[in-house]
Amino acid sequence: MEINKGILIKDLALYLKKHETLIIGDLHLGYEGYLEKKGVLIPRFQLKDIIRKLKKLLKLKIKRVILNGDIKHEFGKILKQEWTDITKLFDLLNNYEVIVIKGNHDVILHPITDRKNIGIVKEYQLDDVLIIHGDSEPKIDKTIKTIIMGHEHPAISFKETGRVEKYKCFLKGIYKKKTLIVQPSFNPLIEGSDILKERFLSPLFKNITNCEIWVIDREKVLNFGKLNKLKRKLH
Repeated sequence: MEINKGILIKDLALYLKKHETLIIGDLHLGYEGYLEKKGVLIPRFQLKDIIRKLKKLLKLKIKRVILNGDIKHEFGKILKQEWTDITKLFDLLNNYEVIVIKGNHDVILHPITDRKNIGIVKEYQLDDVLIIHGDSEPKIDKTIKTIIMGHEHPAISFKETGRVEKYKCFLKGIYKKKTLIVQPSFNPLIEGSDILKERFLSPLFKNITNCEIWVIDREKVLNFGKLNKLKRKLH
């Protein structure tokens, strides 16, 4: 489904058709190892699930993959699982141009990217589209029409048959007269922040009442319209 002209939602990623570019946000690889350090033991399936989804997306016509911030999860060092998982990811993408946009969790990522000869940038521009992580405000000039960001892990919760179900979602709003698109985390373990209940962290999202919402349900894309109208329906 097209969220903006030439920008398609493909599962939990965005696809820039003209540029044959896939954009994936907030992988947080190594999250299971981080939880293990905290005493929470869970089966290690995230990388397998991420690679399965990614292989399906790579069947599109793609020459470039942009990893939009927070490739790893641990702030202060590289965990063993992070090193292993990120290396496997880069090996999978070996035949594509890979752009890594630095997220707030990627304080120490260069030992891996240097070994793979992959550069890390703060932002990346393709014609009039600017891709940023979203943890800080970018400098905007007149050449920019659309901004794509991650960082927020947007999701939305609905009560169904006595229980609450949470779904990841894309948001589309306006920032300084530019179209702003927020993509969810690609990591299956990161449920996301409920846009109906939780406050946003990014300085780009001070007012989200007029955002449009695209909910992802088992790879189906559902347009839920404007956030303010949805709030009125649910209350």
